[in-house]
Amino acid sequence: MKLAISSSGTTLDAAFDARFGRAAAFCVVDSDTGAWSTHANPALSAAGGAGVQAAQLVANLGAQAVVSGAYGPKAYDTLSAAAITMWLAPTNATHSVTEILTLFRSGHLTQADAASHNGHHGG
Repeated sequence: MKLAISSSGTTLDAAFDARFGRAAAFCVVDSDTGAWSTHANPALSAAGGAGVQAAQLVANLGAQAVVSGAYGPKAYDTLSAAAITMWLAPTNATHSVTEILTLFRSGHLTQADAASHNGHHGG
């Protein structure tokens, strides 16, 4: 399965970024083979609609699931429409992308069943 993880950098050792739409990058990992690639998030500095733009990027990268710390309503709807499963990682500790992948593989993440905040409306 291709899994996108919101990240602050471009390596597996980069810190997990709990922001979805404003994450610096997404690390896409094949959870079966371990193959990975990173992709800068063009929505990072968007004036508005960052969640939707980030969701479109993740979908275009072929991800079947995504891990982040929070999803606004528009990002949640866009990811849901693309049949991408959303997972929530803990935001109260510093984790690397590799550590988040380990938590995912071991079943220690919670699946998001709704938006986790009301959105920022371009703020």
